[in-house]
Amino acid sequence: MDSITQAVLGASIQGALLGRWQGRKALLYGAILGTLPDLDVVIDYGDAVADMTYHRGFSHSLFFLSGLALLLTWLTRRFRHNPGYSSQHLFLTIWLVLITHPLLDSFTSYGTQLLWPLTPIPTAWSSIFIIDPLYTVPLCIAVALGLLLGLRDKAAKAPALALLISSLYLASTLGGKYMAEQRVEAELARQGIQAQQLFSTPTPFNSLLWRVIVLDGEDYHEALVSWFDDAPPTLERIPRGTHLAAALADSPAHARLAWFTDGVLRYDQLGEQLVVTDIRLGMTGFHPFRFDFATLENGQWRLHNEIQRLPTERGDLSRLKLLWSRTWQPDVQVPLLAWAEELRRAPLASSRTP
Repeated sequence: MDSITQAVLGASIQGALLGRWQGRKALLYGAILGTLPDLDVVIDYGDAVADMTYHRGFSHSLFFLSGLALLLTWLTRRFRHNPGYSSQHLFLTIWLVLITHPLLDSFTSYGTQLLWPLTPIPTAWSSIFIIDPLYTVPLCIAVALGLLLGLRDKAAKAPALALLISSLYLASTLGGKYMAEQRVEAELARQGIQAQQLFSTPTPFNSLLWRVIVLDGEDYHEALVSWFDDAPPTLERIPRGTHLAAALADSPAHARLAWFTDGVLRYDQLGEQLVVTDIRLGMTGFHPFRFDFATLENGQWRLHNEIQRLPTERGDLSRLKLLWSRTWQPDVQVPLLAWAEELRRAPLASSRTP
């Protein structure tokens, strides 16, 4: 999730559990601890694929963060003793502030390595967009009230109430995911399509309209499903270019990217360059993680030693408005196929030097 959400989540947890003793400082301490796991973004892992796939790694591990919570509890008790609450209470608070960060991240589509150093496919429950105001606003209100009124009397209950509201909303997004997948699976069965894999994720900034991806050999299907739909979803068949993946058989970076994304990738030849796109993230035709893997030279693909990420532009506001209309009006036509085709026609801007 975005840094603001992680900060107010941490602040709300610490405010609810230690605000009685720490006052407004609990909100500050919780906000700092709540964003601590994301400090791994300052580490340069070598290239764009490594930077993507090692992010949300060790610093988001439940094992690592549990050990860090023990260390921070010991250091706090060693240098600053407050008889108002026990060491167990302090540890529980720090532990919850730290581990709720990767747990919340796991509800997005990116992928979080909760069990690092073990290497199962990163967790991506993908039931909430990386920025969702309905989740964040209650926490922001609670933190604002705590800063203005303190954490005494009735205001002390605000963080706990906000956590309850946001958690219930987060749980409701799992219902939306189930709804979208069930409707798409029913349509796949009706058309006799045997899906290799299915991936669903909410469209930007909401949890009412869902984007469902179905891998099907050389192609993939995309569908939009809303809570308000009364007709079966329309499946758009889009070329995935998987035959190009053979050129990357000896690429450790591609193997790691395929592991990280569970293979939900698309391959395009743009001129003389082979581009691999993580189609889980972003929106159809606008995907922030696209990588330049190889160059065609004399009829052979030359793998790059250092993988670069293609620059991306800001999202199109008109498309967001169209998606918003589609949420409420099932008859609104969204040109998913045309948007997806733009990835093959778009000029390739690259800073790679010969």
